[in-house]
Amino acid sequence: MKISALLTSAGINIGLCVLFWSLYSVLRKQPTFVRVYFGQRIAEERRLLREAFILERFVPSTGWIVKALQCTEEEILAAAGLDAVAFNRMLVFSIRTFSLAAILCLFGILPLHYFGRNMHHLEIPSEQLHIFTVGNVEVQSRWLWVHCVVLYIISGVACIFLYLEYRHIARLRLLHLKRATPNPGQFTVLVRGIPKTTKESCSSDIGDFFTKYHASSYLFHQVAYKTGVKKACGKLDHSTDTTLDQSCKAITYRCCLCGASSNSLQLLPNDEVVQNIYNEECAAAVVFFKTRYGALVASDLLQTSNPMEWVTDLAPEPNDVYWSNIWLPYKQLWIRRIAMLLGSIVFMLLFLLPVTFIQGLSQLDQLHQELPFLNGLLKKPYMFQLVTGYLPSVILLIFLYTVPPIMMLFSTLEGPTSHSERKKSACRKMLYFLIWNVFFVSLASGTVINQLNSSSTKDIAVRLASVIPGQTTFFITYVLTSGWASLSSELMQLFGLIWNFIRKYILRMKEDTTFVPTFPYHTEVPKVMLFILLGFSCSVLAPLILPFLLVYFFLGYVVYRNQLLNVYRMRYDTGGLYWPIAHNTVIFSLVLTQIICLGVFGLKRSPVAAGFTIPLIFFILVFNQYCRTQFLHLFKTFPAQDLIDMDREDERSGRMEHIHHGLRSAYRQFPDAEDIKLEKILTIGNDEDQDE
Repeated sequence: MKISALLTSAGINIGLCVLFWSLYSVLRKQPTFVRVYFGQRIAEERRLLREAFILERFVPSTGWIVKALQCTEEEILAAAGLDAVAFNRMLVFSIRTFSLAAILCLFGILPLHYFGRNMHHLEIPSEQLHIFTVGNVEVQSRWLWVHCVVLYIISGVACIFLYLEYRHIARLRLLHLKRATPNPGQFTVLVRGIPKTTKESCSSDIGDFFTKYHASSYLFHQVAYKTGVKKACGKLDHSTDTTLDQSCKAITYRCCLCGASSNSLQLLPNDEVVQNIYNEECAAAVVFFKTRYGALVASDLLQTSNPMEWVTDLAPEPNDVYWSNIWLPYKQLWIRRIAMLLGSIVFMLLFLLPVTFIQGLSQLDQLHQELPFLNGLLKKPYMFQLVTGYLPSVILLIFLYTVPPIMMLFSTLEGPTSHSERKKSACRKMLYFLIWNVFFVSLASGTVINQLNSSSTKDIAVRLASVIPGQTTFFITYVLTSGWASLSSELMQLFGLIWNFIRKYILRMKEDTTFVPTFPYHTEVPKVMLFILLGFSCSVLAPLILPFLLVYFFLGYVVYRNQLLNVYRMRYDTGGLYWPIAHNTVIFSLVLTQIICLGVFGLKRSPVAAGFTIPLIFFILVFNQYCRTQFLHLFKTFPAQDLIDMDREDERSGRMEHIHHGLRSAYRQFPDAEDIKLEKILTIGNDEDQDE
């Protein structure tokens, strides 16, 4: 591929970016689209723009960029949570690392590649892209030690920055734990696999079990129900006074729909309604404890000799609970995980077909020798530049838009009990998918196409040494389309704009003032991690990709900060649990880069450079183990010392009683349920809550 084709692709994407960013600066000022571009702020401040004609609204401006850059980390933490801060630190780490890598590689290694062979050079736009890669360096070149030194510097600096970021996120996580507003999830344990021993409600079994084995810390519990309980409870609405006058035994009942206290309600329903409610109970419950430490101890212990019964975990935050999966039998979860793993693998294999086709488009100069009918298409220079430089990455991007919903479906069917767990699972699947299909499969398919005319084993080995430099064309165009163009699409909120137009002007539906989307970590984190992998793996071998990556990270830094502050709303927060995923991906990228460089040095017959690369691999692995030992435990559980100090402080200040009272209505399985009317419920005895 020629530099001119690359410039064609870059020009198209730069034009799209300028167009979309200009449109955004105008559309964000229009009252019609205020809920598209300011959903988070509208939800927090509950105010709208005035419907008045102001000429300034139709003039593109850059004020929003300045505001996004001036925003502090504390403001992001307050508006979008620790997950947003962790994501922002991924971009900061990338900017710092690849800025240094770009300086070293563009001014130190790129000239060595360009003048690596004694050959006649054309004008820069007419040069082939592989001239700027390590493939243009002669075998046994004396300059390969420069590549090894630069590899050491980039790896060392990346480890230093990675350690500093890991330590910073770990410190913020501890501060997140000690936040002023108590988190009900710290007092709550999710119990699954409850064996039902009686014919009636399992509520008594739960109470007996935790009263017997956790008497000092157990507070109360709330049984989880299937969705059908709303219909069963709806029959209470038709109860009459004659029903209450019937001579039936009064029972104590805890309402999981409205979260009312078990001491405040005593129902006199008929047996049919009670039986319907009991039938909708599932073998799961949320159990509340008096202290944070008591909940932590109960969640970490194996409750019985049967590990499939009375399984306990710390409960998610109330807004984070995914109630639709709570009722799933615990014994089925391992089968679901295996089935979804197999489904993900099959889907990844099926995706080989479009990736191979796309690589064929990017390698038309090789394919037309085997497929003569392409000669007519390739005779036109502009068509050749468009097809090889821009079209492959656009087609791949279109196919990739179908992947996140499928991965989210697989993650949902696994049976996670929280929205954040489901999104993290989808994030990992997306990350594996992108690394496999965009990186490894692209390399493999490109290598196969390159070998169509190879007849000797020696030719294949030489070509394999330059497989990544040979695919630099595709990787750069992928950064341009999936990076630059997708950031513009994210900024414009194209799907939100289209849906807002259809809802308001075609369907004539009333504006939904309550729905505000959450940030799509399951798509954006894998995308950033893939670009980090491309940056490390190509930095020494094909450094021409680094300027395009740096532009992406700088644009992403601005765009994502703006979106987190204005568009997306924080409904739940994992406390920075996406950072270990990012850390592991960076370590994998560094090790993979060093292994690839080791192979290239070997095929270039540079034993000194290859020998010095081996210790670097072991150094990275030791560094990773040190970071895991130092910080990873803070992301898996909570320190008992901090929890005990917080419990004692709440008891001394008198806040503990208020916290316990708030727990009674914290977890509402059906918050929108209006079937049970409190006027229909007969209250017996004194009720302290009612007096208040």
